[in-house]
Amino acid sequence: MTSEMIIVMVTVLLMLIGLLFEITRPDLIVVGTLFVFILMGFVSPEQGLAGFSNPGMLTIALLFIVAKVFENSGLIERYMKRFLEKSNTSTSALARIVVPVSGVSAFLNNTPIVVTLTPIIQNWATKHNLSPSKFLIPLSYAAIMGGTVTLMGTSTNLVIHGLLLDFNTSGLSFFQLALVGVPVTLVGLLYLIFFSPKRLPNHPSLKARMDENTKDYLSELIVLSDFPYINHSVEEAGLRNLEGIYLIEIIRGAEKISPVTRKTVLQEGDRLIFTGKMTTMADLQKRKGLQFDTGTDLTLDDLKNGKTKLQEIVISHQSTLMGKTIKANRFRNVYDAAVIAVHRNNERVQGKVGDIAPKAGDVLLLIAGEEFEKKSNEQHDFYVTSHMDSQPFHENETKGWCALAILGVMILLVTLQVLSIFKAMALTVGLFLITNMITIKEAKSALQFQVLLLIASAIGIGNVIIETGTAKWIANQFISQLEPLGTLAILLAIYILTNVFTELITNNAAAVIMFPIAYEVAKDANIEPIGMAMMVAMAASASFLSPIGYQTNLIVYGPGGYKFKDYTLTGLPLTIIAMVITVGIVYYQFA
Repeated sequence: MTSEMIIVMVTVLLMLIGLLFEITRPDLIVVGTLFVFILMGFVSPEQGLAGFSNPGMLTIALLFIVAKVFENSGLIERYMKRFLEKSNTSTSALARIVVPVSGVSAFLNNTPIVVTLTPIIQNWATKHNLSPSKFLIPLSYAAIMGGTVTLMGTSTNLVIHGLLLDFNTSGLSFFQLALVGVPVTLVGLLYLIFFSPKRLPNHPSLKARMDENTKDYLSELIVLSDFPYINHSVEEAGLRNLEGIYLIEIIRGAEKISPVTRKTVLQEGDRLIFTGKMTTMADLQKRKGLQFDTGTDLTLDDLKNGKTKLQEIVISHQSTLMGKTIKANRFRNVYDAAVIAVHRNNERVQGKVGDIAPKAGDVLLLIAGEEFEKKSNEQHDFYVTSHMDSQPFHENETKGWCALAILGVMILLVTLQVLSIFKAMALTVGLFLITNMITIKEAKSALQFQVLLLIASAIGIGNVIIETGTAKWIANQFISQLEPLGTLAILLAIYILTNVFTELITNNAAAVIMFPIAYEVAKDANIEPIGMAMMVAMAASASFLSPIGYQTNLIVYGPGGYKFKDYTLTGLPLTIIAMVITVGIVYYQFA
């Protein structure tokens, strides 16, 4: 082992620790690590930055745009809603969710699918007096499994495909992953439909819990005639930047003013709605002309009007909101929304809302203004998982079917090997733009640059692991220690290590770090590299044990009211199913 290898392994270990403890955004941690290696001369700038021109990464960028077209069309949510309405039992409903979702996820990015369907399933479950927590984890797991069936089903598959091309192989064909993906999905769906309900919790939704305990979240002060700041602004009245509480709305007769700005003028009779510490409210009511309404019957629905709406969001892994407080992020100004409460690990985060620094997976309940939807679509800081006002679906069904026809033709051309997956998706996006199915501005906003930066940088780190001989050295240790136990033990070890990395960090980072090692192990152990690549792709995608390993698990974490153990309890059998089927097929077909 050389000093370079030691430095590489220690630095990568520190990177993994940073990702695990969410020191900052994942893309910043990974790109920072890559530039350390480049500055130390472990790889040339060309090798380190090769990920930015990797076909797999570029295809993922194009698929973000393709997914946006279908998201705008409303096809998925419209037909899923109709499909669900025909359910007579919870088992039937579960089957009607997981079966079509797994099929659609094989051809579309699973993240927008889960984001789109989460509020629909929440509303349906609430309407039928069922807990959303019985359906949302299965929704995520079905999307994950469906994504393992085709080359374009998940970004992990495309990353592995791009890495194979870098190793001067032909890469993966469109349906090659179906060899392991289809059996895993079929058995996994049977488990989800017939066995998982007994292991899933029966939690009420965040909205339901808050409706039951509104007074724990909201307090009301009434402006009396002797208040010295009538016809003065909120800021002049000293009601901004208060210790521990946050003025989120003013109710003035039939009018509701929200979000409240510092220039909003106060009038006699105004009902001031605060969220935050009750102790601070007790101090505030001592001010002349302010009366604390202890008998308020205010509910969350009372905060809505024609211009404002209640929204539930989940902070994403790539959010720029992490590391700074809600106040420092200027959330109200940037998104035209006031935060009512923050929930983390199924518990409300105590203290003044403005002083809370969001973390990935946090659920925020908002009163959103007219500009919220537009402003949130321009960012990728969070997923909107609850359209509590039952917004109408987009009326672009014809456009959606046309887009589906174009995508189907392109998939056929890829399957027949007429076009590469990258060229087919580039042509698809080009046709979408030419036919005005999506505008250039919408296409640009669909690109999740932080995700692409993480993937491209992770590929560069993979090159570091290869060029310094670290991958070869680790592969030799694998072989020397496990060869006496047989090829099956080697495959199991690679699968388990990849899967552990996925649960602790992210799926794409796990795939990129493990693939060079797995590729070297395959060559030394006489295993066909393509089989090893398929196994790493499956292990990196099969994140069923925690909410942090995969985006879709994170999306349903808060809306389902889940705890970490809920994923482990429900996902452990599915993890074992995926591992046994995948390793078994790879062993008998490629070893």
